[in-house]
Amino acid sequence: MAEQTRTINIDGMTCGGCVASVHAATADIDGLNTISIELADNLATVSFDDTKTSAEKIAAAIDDAGFDATVANS
Repeated sequence: MAEQTRTINIDGMTCGGCVASVHAATADIDGLNTISIELADNLATVSFDDTKTSAEKIAAAIDDAGFDATVANS
C-alpha cells in the first residue's frame, strides 16, 4: 500500500448539506482512507491507497455529485 494525501478543490459547496453530500459521494470508494472537508476553504484533504484509487477518481465522484472538483497541484 502506498498511502498518499492530496488536496481537492471543490467549487459549489455552500452549506453543511453540501459537505454531507460530498461525504456520501465518496463513502464507497475502495481505498479512500480519510476525507476532511473544509467548507470555508472549498477544499477536501484526502488520504488514500494509490494501488486502489486516485485523487482524480475521488474528484470525479465529487463531480458526479454535482460539484466542480479538481485535484490541486502538489
